[in-house]
Amino acid sequence: YMDTVDGENTSSPTTFILLGFSEHPWLETPLFGAILVSYMLTLLGNSSIILLSLVDPRLHTPMYFFLDNLSVLDLCVTCTIVPQLLANLWGPEKTIASWGCIVQAYFFHWTGCTECALLAVMAFDRYVAVCKPLQYTVIMSPRLCMQTAAAAWASGLANSLLQATLTFQLHRCGHHTLDHFFCEVPVLIKLACSDTTANDLSLAVGAVPFALVAPLLVFISYALIARAVLRLPSAEGRGKALSTCSSHLAVVIMYFGPAIYMYLQPPASSTQAKFTSLFYCVITPLLNPLIYTLRNKDVKRAWRRILQSQGGLSLSSQ
Repeated sequence: YMDTVDGENTSSPTTFILLGFSEHPWLETPLFGAILVSYMLTLLGNSSIILLSLVDPRLHTPMYFFLDNLSVLDLCVTCTIVPQLLANLWGPEKTIASWGCIVQAYFFHWTGCTECALLAVMAFDRYVAVCKPLQYTVIMSPRLCMQTAAAAWASGLANSLLQATLTFQLHRCGHHTLDHFFCEVPVLIKLACSDTTANDLSLAVGAVPFALVAPLLVFISYALIARAVLRLPSAEGRGKALSTCSSHLAVVIMYFGPAIYMYLQPPASSTQAKFTSLFYCVITPLLNPLIYTLRNKDVKRAWRRILQSQGGLSLSSQ
């Protein structure tokens, strides 16, 4: 991962320059403020979901197990990308150390692919909950939940190791300026001065399970759910079934929409690509816990129990 940059000693690790939003300098200060607030709220929201699931036995269900995994993924992607983005927006330095760039490329690809796979698994969980309610606890056993979550994480990691390693093998001929706000594999490939046909092909093939098969599985699950819901005799039953799926469906649309747009149809401008990336690096991890908790009675009850027990403890200690 060493390059000679501007006559620097080849033994010293290179730094990459991240142009970020520097072509719109007036945007940097308001963006810094908005991203900092969303970063704090993302950490708070996702951490609280994980904490609630750990302390409340009523939330020890497959749905919350997968939701915990989603929150861990959101925390990983946020903590990998946002601190560096904030530092670059705030100061004149727009650089990232090469080890930081490598970490971002591996982690972002890993979490992105894993989230695609996990959302497909969560759609299957909702399908079983609505279409096979009597067999739900038998089908979605703790063992199956662990296996499917592990498969999602492992498949994401395998694809990340392949794509990022292939990318860092490319000769960059001293090019180290990225027209982006973080180190993303497709943007790093563009820096290469050697033939990138194999990398582009590998990236396209690697994206098939995550950007095509996973959304297709989600679509099939929801088509079957819709069919089952329309057959329900009571309006109350239909409403209840839809409410169990609406949160997940909102997250799916919000995640796959920009991601598929970004990867399958190359954006017209780098600014457009940056704002699309910003959506799924900053906005999605912020909204996921809100979408799942605001409409969720179980989570509200869990919060109420914790706050009441805290209130009881503080009263008894006085």
